[in-house]
Amino acid sequence: MSENKRRFKVEIDGEQFTIIGKSTPEHMDAVMGVANHELATIKKMMPSLSEKKAALLLAINAVSDQLEKQEELDRLKQSMDK
Repeated sequence: MSENKRRFKVEIDGEQFTIIGKSTPEHMDAVMGVANHELATIKKMMPSLSEKKAALLLAINAVSDQLEKQEELDRLKQSMDK
């Protein structure tokens, strides 16, 4: 493992995981807080959804949000270059 990577023990929906990354503990705490909140929201809105499908929806929502933010950033960069 690279020297600049860390191991984080996290809990997602009551299950323990170890995540390896370059983030700070504060960043990872924020990520886990958002992930657990969003997962709980999905499960509340669709209680009959399986754990796997709820996790997939969470991942799809996260990727969608990331793409929207990247598009917004690209537009801002283009407007600054004009």
